[in-house]
Amino acid sequence: MKPYSEMSKEELEAQKAELTKQFEQAKEKGLKLDMSRGKPEPAQLDMGMGLLDVLTSSSDMKCMEGIDTRNYGLMDGITEAKHLMADVMSVPAENVIVYGNSSLAIMYDTISRSVTHGVMGSTPWCKLDQVKFLCPVPGYDRHFAITQHFGIEMIPIPMTADGPDMDLVEKYVSEDESVKGIWCVPKYSNPSGVSYSDETVRRFAALKPAAKDFRIYWDNAYAVHHLYEDKRDEILEILSECEKAGNPDMVFEFCSTSKITFSGAGMAAMASSAANLADTKKTLTLQTIGYDKVNQLRHARYFKNLEGMLAHMKKHANIIRPKFEAVLAVLERELGGLGIGEWTKPLGGYFISFNAMEGCAKAIVAKCKEAGVVLTGAGATYPYGKDPKDSNIRIAPTFPTAQEMAQATDLFVLCVKLVSVEKLLQTA
Repeated sequence: MKPYSEMSKEELEAQKAELTKQFEQAKEKGLKLDMSRGKPEPAQLDMGMGLLDVLTSSSDMKCMEGIDTRNYGLMDGITEAKHLMADVMSVPAENVIVYGNSSLAIMYDTISRSVTHGVMGSTPWCKLDQVKFLCPVPGYDRHFAITQHFGIEMIPIPMTADGPDMDLVEKYVSEDESVKGIWCVPKYSNPSGVSYSDETVRRFAALKPAAKDFRIYWDNAYAVHHLYEDKRDEILEILSECEKAGNPDMVFEFCSTSKITFSGAGMAAMASSAANLADTKKTLTLQTIGYDKVNQLRHARYFKNLEGMLAHMKKHANIIRPKFEAVLAVLERELGGLGIGEWTKPLGGYFISFNAMEGCAKAIVAKCKEAGVVLTGAGATYPYGKDPKDSNIRIAPTFPTAQEMAQATDLFVLCVKLVSVEKLLQTA
């Protein structure tokens, strides 16, 4: 079929009539499918059930330090958990604090602490007239929600195939002292699946911020989340690159096991410089006497080391890879060559980013919902929920089965076609 933009008005009207008929038939199927959030499916959670068998009532509960993990102490985490999470992030264990189950909570706390108490002795953000954050777009809606919650002005930075537009990043960071941070998902970015190039990471490390309290919020959520054994992205390690560039304190890095073991009962960690960690611990000592060390011990003994975790991740990939491939196959078969959409083909992570014709995303998402398929809200991948082109849609293929994903994608492409035809007819 030729591109929709080359069709005559009569051809578009014929297409609309046929697509409308198909859409009404699709609604009659009574689908109830959700691909709005990047959740592991039950089979992925079942894979980690052995985690619950590692510790029993007769287990030795002491960690490497000889401390009973059931008791108080070791506020920054047990050594074996630090080593495991350090290996995930490719950083030294002494640069790591292990927290509870949520990296999002660590990010929230880090922003909150900066607002109320400042960063390493700098003026608390709450006492400043303006505080701004750079936000690569399309990006992670929960990042944007945190900064919006604290009244921080968000500046969209377009994503490229190599990561954020670094010319813009460098300009804002070097010229505007009110720019205090940037959100980053450097590997298999949410939602595009893009991984930052070596040049991009080095340019981040070499930034010359006007604000001494500027920090890069490096959310390495998908550090080990490859879909393929023979095709995988690798990124430079940011902490060591910053140290080489003379900016050792410029990064807070975050990760968790949320999509490795149990999403609601994993463990999360932050890596940073010794100075940043010392500053963080001043507040942490007031916040907690220690996180769940029993859970940390359980994870450390279950995986033993990074190799054990990577072997576990291969099983995850075997479950979710067919779902990604099912979505991509339908997109290519049904939309390839029509000129009404573009999409990413990630090698890892949890999402596919789809760009519809300008002005169509909200209508597509609404049509899908009408026929029983729930997508992430259009605009969610932009600060304040405002996609200036109303184009980007995040597809989360992981939770439904492969068969359900194929069904959902069939409906999705039908809605893309119908909304696109209607859009083109407005100007035909």
